Amino acid sequence: MSQTGILVTQEPAPQSVQVCDLPHKTYEIDRNTGPYSSSGLATAGFRSAKYLQEEWYQNNYTCYQEAFANRDFSECNRNECKNLASETEALCQRTQEDSNRKIGERLQDIHFWKSELQREIEDLVAETDLLIDQKRRLERALDATEIPFSIARDNLQCRERRQPPDLVRDAVGTELLKEAELIRNIQELLKRTLMQAINQIRLNREHKEICEMDWSDKVETYNIDETCARYNNQSSSIQFHPYSSKYEDSASSPETWGKFSHDTIYRAEREKMASVNLRHLIDNILSDTAEDLRLQCDTVNLAFAKCCEELEDAKYKLQNHLIKTLQEISDQENNIASLKQAIKDKETPMKVAQTRLYQRAHRPNMDLCRDTAQFR
Repeated sequence: MSQTGILVTQEPAPQSVQVCDLPHKTYEIDRNTGPYSSSGLATAGFRSAKYLQEEWYQNNYTCYQEAFANRDFSECNRNECKNLASETEALCQRTQEDSNRKIGERLQDIHFWKSELQREIEDLVAETDLLIDQKRRLERALDATEIPFSIARDNLQCRERRQPPDLVRDAVGTELLKEAELIRNIQELLKRTLMQAINQIRLNREHKEICEMDWSDKVETYNIDETCARYNNQSSSIQFHPYSSKYEDSASSPETWGKFSHDTIYRAEREKMASVNLRHLIDNILSDTAEDLRLQCDTVNLAFAKCCEELEDAKYKLQNHLIKTLQEISDQENNIASLKQAIKDKETPMKVAQTRLYQRAHRPNMDLCRDTAQFR
């Protein structure tokens, strides 16, 4: 509004105009000292501390400019806040969708490792049961070797009681010693293998427990993440947890988390393969030892059969020689009796010859001749 009372409309400033900071003026009190001024004491109080009308207009204009600038700044602030709210809403939605996708991927990873651990646990249980069956076979085989070993020792002890002529170091004794030594070595081998089986069963069960603990953690984690995946903005069970965003000191990274399960399965797989190899080894040991015992038993039986044949042959020959010897003794006894009779029968001719020699020794002189009759 001008001094003449006409209302003057101010054009709105563009939105880029900032708050107008006008310089502050220091106004002096208008003193009544002009040519038309009154110097009466009655108007002294009404003339003091007055502003000029131009200064009043200037002050109003300054207020208008400040109000416009403030409204413009407020409108800009509202637009910025609206844009910021829209951006944060979109960002929050994108982040939540990405979080849902990450939780879904995490559920897939957990399900994969959980399935692998469950499969490994089932394989370890089945392998342990098979190894337990092999251990029982080893125990039965070890018990079964006691009877052949006792038989071999009894045979050796019985053969020690043979009479000195027949107490010989023959093939039977050698094969019996080999059989006893073979059975003793087989027993030692079976005992060592049995201890290996027991240790392997213990290792299988230990790794099964480790896998079960990891599997249990995976199941619990899967249930937690599955519950988290079902949460949304309309869920009724959500609430504020001020300190939930901090990292735990013992928290693992995705790499160490996957490596832990991988190493657990790798160690369990290694023990499972060791158990499989041990079962094959037990099969080979039982087969080889049974074959060795069977072959040695056959060898001992053949040696016994050959020895029995030799004994039967020697017995038959000795019986024949005994019969012939007894016959010869009888014949010799008859011969002795005949000789005695013959000697007895020669006594009379002996008397005749000695009597003749005695009588002829009495021949006189030259007739005592060593003639042919004397010599005969």
